[in-house]
Amino acid sequence: MAGGGSLGGDRGHQKRGSLATKRKKKKRVGFVLDMTPLVDIAFLLLTFFMLSTTMNTPQIMEMSIPPQTDDVQVAASDLFTIQIDDKGRMFYNLGEETPQLLAMKDLRSLAINENMRKKNQLITSFKVSTKAPYAIVINVLDELNLAEGDITAQLTTEGLERKRKFSLMTLTPEEAEVLKTL
Repeated sequence: MAGGGSLGGDRGHQKRGSLATKRKKKKRVGFVLDMTPLVDIAFLLLTFFMLSTTMNTPQIMEMSIPPQTDDVQVAASDLFTIQIDDKGRMFYNLGEETPQLLAMKDLRSLAINENMRKKNQLITSFKVSTKAPYAIVINVLDELNLAEGDITAQLTTEGLERKRKFSLMTLTPEEAEVLKTL
């Protein structure tokens, strides 16, 4: 019978000491895999992709500022002024009115309503204190850019082409003093 063993009562157990019934088992040859080249290749690929991949470029807001020219005369009634003081408070006024406190959530709707009321004649003047928090300045610019899409869409439906008029200036000390009293 192949495989050794017997059908009898010993149930395949061999007796000790009998040389004839003992079979010598084949030794299994161990399988050894050298992982060093695999690890070398993995790290080479990792460094290759790390060095050849371009990382996220920083988000930059592009602003094209024309060269300073002579002063431009503007009618006060066409001026929409947004001011930010040292503490980060935001104010607005139309023309020569007294500045009023403005919340960030109301800025977009106010800009849309005033621009639609003036039908492309409104000039947005953004005056910022040199000590104003940078994040608030960026948030205001973002809100004005978001409002610009709605303004353009509404003017297009009325058959008008949008001509954006925008001015960015620093807050003068006199204006800062007025804002402190509010």
